[in-house]
Amino acid sequence: MGEVHRGVRSPARAHRRSPVPGAAAVTGPAGERVNAPTLEVVGAGPSGLSAALAARAAGARATVYEKRPDVGMRFHGDFQGLENWTSDTDVLDELAGVGIDANFDCRPVYEFVCFDPGGRAHGVRSGRPIFYLVRRGSDAGTLDQGLKAQALQAGVEIHFSERRRRLEAGGIVAEGPHRADAIAAGYQFETDMADGCYGAMSEALAPGGYSYLLVDRGRGTIATCMFADFHNERQYVERTVAFFRRTVGLQWRDPRRFGGSGNFHRVATASVGDHLYVGEAPGFQDGLFGFGLRYALLSGYLAGRGGGSPEAYDRAWRARLAGLNAVSLVNRRLFEVLGDRGRRFVIRRAVAGGDPRVLLQRIYAPAAWKLAVARWLPSRPLLGHADPVQGCECTWCRCHRDATASAPERRRSGA
Repeated sequence: MGEVHRGVRSPARAHRRSPVPGAAAVTGPAGERVNAPTLEVVGAGPSGLSAALAARAAGARATVYEKRPDVGMRFHGDFQGLENWTSDTDVLDELAGVGIDANFDCRPVYEFVCFDPGGRAHGVRSGRPIFYLVRRGSDAGTLDQGLKAQALQAGVEIHFSERRRRLEAGGIVAEGPHRADAIAAGYQFETDMADGCYGAMSEALAPGGYSYLLVDRGRGTIATCMFADFHNERQYVERTVAFFRRTVGLQWRDPRRFGGSGNFHRVATASVGDHLYVGEAPGFQDGLFGFGLRYALLSGYLAGRGGGSPEAYDRAWRARLAGLNAVSLVNRRLFEVLGDRGRRFVIRRAVAGGDPRVLLQRIYAPAAWKLAVARWLPSRPLLGHADPVQGCECTWCRCHRDATASAPERRRSGA
């Protein structure tokens, strides 16, 4: 058995969020419903913990199962961006509205330098944060540890080092990506460089994507975010390092390799039976640039607040996330068609156009023509095959694979 962390819900936190409409009003001393059901969640990433927090806010019990010894162990202290351009509402205000506090290191980014495919630098600045810089991992101050602390305070029970492959009574699956549509690879390091955010778009550095350098208070992350040619990842990483050494004077100490993958596609469904899939498990991700943290946190909240109801979750994610998912995928196709020459033109127009956050908001807006085009984009079966086995309890159905594997045995036995 793995280590179990049990939280105790504080009375102060119990009244911070409104219960789910229609939820029972009979509560215990800490705001928990009498005879409340337990919602089981597989995966203690941002989407899983967000789901558990929302379930607790609705008066349900929540139990989370995490296969690793702690939260954030897919990551290594690397910086990521929490985007702030897909709505007028500041992302931190939106998260606060669903009961998620910014109790983690979170630095607003108002400006960055973008290098076009020709290597020309373009400085851009916004009057509001373009995104928030957060760290991922198991160290203090990371987004992951912050969410864990909030979940335990809310009374969520977390089982670490415990893999759950089945949910007999249904629940929420937040296992992360099951395939790689994009990868990020690079280095974490210590540095004396001044704080700054830099991006570079070039097929020579990141096929179909971009490279970036993020420096904040003595820590740095440099990486290539690739959407193609994954087998040559090391070559693109070293080109990225050489580029930023040449252009901005990259300096580092104690560089440590890291890598990760992302999954995105047109989401047709996010539930199978009484299993609700959140975060990257069903494909909720920014298909253009990979800024998917907001999608993960919101999808978890939408699943958890309905107490695990597939119908409630289906209505909620289609209202809040379907448009973003569709438009980001159309943007991805346009980005690929543009190539380096077209991207150079767009970057220069963006600089001339003023506020980059406003421009990004326009690009990500659910325009009618983009939504129409998105209907023609291919989707994938949620579990990798179109017909899940009736009554399957797997978090990620393996019944077809098991049946296929056992077929030769049945033939040998004459069954």
